[in-house]
Amino acid sequence: MTTLTPTQARRRVAGTDWVALATELDELGSAPTGPLLTPAECRDLAALYEKPELFRTTVDLARHRFGSGEYRYFTHDLPAPVAALRDALYPRLLPVARDWAARLGRPAPWPDSLAEWLERCHAAGQNRSAQILLRYGAGDWNALHRDVFGDLVFPLQVVIGLDEHGTDYTGGEFLMVEQRPRAQSRGTSTVLRQGHGLVFTTRDRPVRSRRGWSAGALRHGVSTVRSGRRHALGLVFHDAT
Repeated sequence: MTTLTPTQARRRVAGTDWVALATELDELGSAPTGPLLTPAECRDLAALYEKPELFRTTVDLARHRFGSGEYRYFTHDLPAPVAALRDALYPRLLPVARDWAARLGRPAPWPDSLAEWLERCHAAGQNRSAQILLRYGAGDWNALHRDVFGDLVFPLQVVIGLDEHGTDYTGGEFLMVEQRPRAQSRGTSTVLRQGHGLVFTTRDRPVRSRRGWSAGALRHGVSTVRSGRRHALGLVFHDAT
């Protein structure tokens, strides 16, 4: 397997225009990063799906009526590239998380260190890994949902495309639907570029209103895969109960 060192991960994460990304997050609740993984690294990560010993559980979407397809939660013994990217992304997302909390008048309990934040999650009973490797085949899809696993929630997460859209699969766009106050819902769709990330809100974003700021609730999902096979890596910055 190819390796991604923490230094390499920080360098790649730093290559994104984070000011522009934060602006787009404010507007839509999601925004793309620059390249985070090479095609070879993407293929290696997708191949890990065939190693069940790396995962704590497998979720069959159809069985739970969440859609169709599968995903697996890694154990806490994360593959090096997954751990390196998560560690590199957290400090870049933290200023946005704190800014959103301030605008919404909410507490911002997230410390500077991801390790310290995860310790707080574990102390509160959220001690199961929430890092996800997802696999969808032709006809599979994921219903609109939120990845909230307990009382402690980090408001942003990242999904990284591991296959090439249009070559390895078609369809399977990443979907977000925002429930706007006193208005019709708004939807967006994004094609995940191979090796690129998409930062998106876990549950809501600040929306300016006549009285200041209100929370615009969002859910995310995946449209029907029309052909091929689609893999993605989900990075969540809080652990699960």
